[in-house]
Amino acid sequence: MRNLILSAALVTASLFGMTAQAADEPVAGKQYVELSSAVPVAVPGKIEVVELFWYGCPHCYAFEPTINPWAEKLPADVNFVRIPAMFGGIWNVHGQLFITLEAMGVEHKVHKAVFEAIHGGAKLATPEEMAAFLANEGVDKDKFLSTYNSFAVKGKVEDAKKKAQAYQISGVPTMIVNGKYRFDLGTAGGPEGALQVADQLIAKERAAK
Repeated sequence: MRNLILSAALVTASLFGMTAQAADEPVAGKQYVELSSAVPVAVPGKIEVVELFWYGCPHCYAFEPTINPWAEKLPADVNFVRIPAMFGGIWNVHGQLFITLEAMGVEHKVHKAVFEAIHGGAKLATPEEMAAFLANEGVDKDKFLSTYNSFAVKGKVEDAKKKAQAYQISGVPTMIVNGKYRFDLGTAGGPEGALQVADQLIAKERAAK
């Protein structure tokens, strides 16, 4: 009898644990939205995580200390990508700035400095202002200006705009997992919640392979 009671208790505990675990899993339509059409990823075979952002967004700036350490520790089968959201005006200008820095291979060196400058009051509203600021960060001024105005960068700007439209975003920061799932800090429950949702959706995609 004692063994039967113990077995029943173990089964009940197991079921309770499964229920609690299931309750913690993100729910489509609540913590995230599943896109009606999946958007192709940049690196086939890898699970892609996209962060759409704007240098002028205070929420994106506040998200940096949380998302950066997380992104640095992602496993090899996950590809983390930043895409600037461009809703016109200064958004497009700053978006082109980011894409230029990426094209030059210096984005990782100056990304934080650009964020801090803009949120410290710098406008960086023209290529000349950007070049002057970046020169102090070790970026060649002439190379920046020629790259900023290059055909290749302008093509990447258009690609970024198309991606954002395909993701159907309405604000930033917004995250996309594997071109399928969209969520933001509001739906996910804050910065830490967003990364938990990302981790769970990464695991979901990995299990589906």
